[in-house]
Amino acid sequence: MPERHHGMDIEPLSPDTATELERLSACFDAAIRPDAVERFFSSGTHHMLLAYEHGKPIGFISGVETTHPDKGTEMFVYELAVDERFRRRGCGSALVLALARLARERGCYAMWVLADQDNAAAIATYERAGGRRESTPVMLSWDFSGRD
Repeated sequence: MPERHHGMDIEPLSPDTATELERLSACFDAAIRPDAVERFFSSGTHHMLLAYEHGKPIGFISGVETTHPDKGTEMFVYELAVDERFRRRGCGSALVLALARLARERGCYAMWVLADQDNAAAIATYERAGGRRESTPVMLSWDFSGRD
C-alpha cells in the first residue's frame, strides 16, 4: 500500500517493479546491473522505496539491515537520491521518514547514515527527518574492482 506525502506516493520496490529503476536512471551513479538487482532482492534485508509524482518515479532511498550479535539490527541508509527537477519539495525527507517507519516495522532499534561534512543539503534533509549529528567520522574504503 503506497504512503502519500505532499502530493507524492512512496512505494517499496519489489521484483515486480524493478523495471522502475530504469525510469530513475538520472538518480543513479551508473547503469543498473541486472545481477546486482537480483542479489539485492534475494537478500531479504535490502530495501528500496520509490517516490512517485503523478505516476512518475522522482526519487528513491535504499537501506540495508545490519545485525551484530551484541547490538541487534539497525537500518543503514545506503543512498538517497531525488531527481534534480523535484528537489527542495520535501521528497528526500519524506523518503527518509518512510524508511524509518519500515525500520521500526522490521524491528530495528536504530537507523544511521553517513554524510559528507560539506553536503549541507543532505545533512539538512536528514535533520528535517529527525536525524541527530552523532560524530564526525572518517571513512576508509578498499577497492576490489581491479581498477587503479
